[in-house]
Amino acid sequence: MSKETFVFVLGILLVLVPFLGVPEGWKTIMIVVFGSVLVVLGYSLRRKAYLATIDRGNGERGNDSFVETTTPLFEDRAG
Repeated sequence: MSKETFVFVLGILLVLVPFLGVPEGWKTIMIVVFGSVLVVLGYSLRRKAYLATIDRGNGERGNDSFVETTTPLFEDRAG
């Protein structure tokens, strides 16, 4: 089962928990566990999507970055 399908199934279970007829203590535990798993899976899926956007295709990851130089580039503007 893929992570996306697992998130979908957990979401359905989370909606159905109040109507399952289990004791209150179990409901609370189930809601906390399902919610925590959804948070972790959601973060994992977001991270995977972000890393896919910065992948350069050759195994490297990168994006535009700013590098500050220590030498003046324009002598007339050096202070």
